[in-house]
Amino acid sequence: MKNIINKLKLKDIVIVGLVFFTLTSCQDYLSPAPISVLNSATFFQNDSDLEGALVNMYDGLQGVNSTRTGDNHALQYEFYLTEMRSDNTRTKSSEGEAAQFENYAIEATNGIVADYYTSFYNVIFRANTVLANLDVASDENRARIEGEAKFVRAYAYFNLVRLYGEIPLVTSVISTEDTDVQYTRAATSEVYSLIESDLLVAVGSLDNAYKTRASKAAAQALLAKVYLTEGTNYLEAQTLCEDVMGSGFALEPNFKDVFYNELNDEIIFAIGYEGDSQDSENFSAEWLNGVGRTSGVNYTTEDVRNALDNLGGNRTPYSYRQDVGQPTQYQVVKYLPNGDASLGIAPTSTDPTKAGNDWIVLRYADVLLMHVEAIMAGGASTTSQAARDSFNAIRLRAGMPTIDAPDPITKQELLDERRVELAFEDQRLFDLIRFNEAQNVLSAFSTATGGSFTATDLLLPIPQREINLSKGVLKQNPGY
Repeated sequence: MKNIINKLKLKDIVIVGLVFFTLTSCQDYLSPAPISVLNSATFFQNDSDLEGALVNMYDGLQGVNSTRTGDNHALQYEFYLTEMRSDNTRTKSSEGEAAQFENYAIEATNGIVADYYTSFYNVIFRANTVLANLDVASDENRARIEGEAKFVRAYAYFNLVRLYGEIPLVTSVISTEDTDVQYTRAATSEVYSLIESDLLVAVGSLDNAYKTRASKAAAQALLAKVYLTEGTNYLEAQTLCEDVMGSGFALEPNFKDVFYNELNDEIIFAIGYEGDSQDSENFSAEWLNGVGRTSGVNYTTEDVRNALDNLGGNRTPYSYRQDVGQPTQYQVVKYLPNGDASLGIAPTSTDPTKAGNDWIVLRYADVLLMHVEAIMAGGASTTSQAARDSFNAIRLRAGMPTIDAPDPITKQELLDERRVELAFEDQRLFDLIRFNEAQNVLSAFSTATGGSFTATDLLLPIPQREINLSKGVLKQNPGY
């Protein structure tokens, strides 16, 4: 850990006597049984105890660096469910369970789908545990603690509702008898209502002291994305983006530094990892050949390489590279655990499977492009100079031509710019869905690559294990 403000070394902070959990079922991660004589009802006494629970909450997002079934991998498995279901990435050899994502042939028994679902509900449990014990917080810190917990809960639910659709909505620490809450799928409108409410609390109670913990700007940026996803409140989304734009963040002059000069001025919220430690990550090693333990996933598609070659400008060398050992294969460059001397990128660890690359959740470039999207307000184009200013700031850094008056910025140009700017950052699938282009783009892509995409593939299956545990209460998504 560099320090708790900037880069959490999460597992080095032990919450002595706190409830420990096993991620084996929905019942376990929503209402785990204590294996200690202490529990949350007796453990939490003061701000220090709650601070430990907050760190434990971020630790849940960070996930465990392992390939063991049953571990909480959380963010470390997210690329399977997002990038590899878009037209950006695929497996190296189209083998195994991972290939189900690129082929749009996902089964309800897919272990990666279940891992992410249980991991993020475990994060929600941790956030609910903090919120259930706010009464012990001091007047000085109560609002901040509540804001951090609600930001993380909102972030977890936002990911889950976009990936799985209607999901159980759990807002408190529940008992094993609360099966109705555990297994009853709430309408997406209810889930979004909670997300908005939680983020509004976070906006009102946080400052911008952190980059690897919740902050006001992170809550504002995430809430803007929520409003854009719902296709409503465009004016509010624009205002939120403009508030972030006035909060001291800035584009890094060099695109490479966004990813290899960590916690820079462009970062709004990131999941922090520390190389060669128990707080490391292994996902970046898995994206290489013969380096990770399940290596050869998240390889770039020809489609995204064409987009980057045509529109990426100086971002392209720091977005993908040719695999030296396999001349027909191309790898993601934004997260290289073992570095690349030819690109001036240093390793983040001595062991690539114990990498220290932070995962960027929200950055300033994303906010600028959301600002354009909010001004466009669901339309086909905009001639707003404010939108041009935000859009052109991204283009200028990339060394690409700007769009000047009186020319409009079109929806397609904005979608293309988001693709090349945010490639391999788990944004592409959500962007396609939000822009109402997923059906057209992914159908064409699937046909060209031999997949079997249909409209029902826009949602993942509810893990079959959870349906079995619910004894039929939890219903499956269409198409699975």
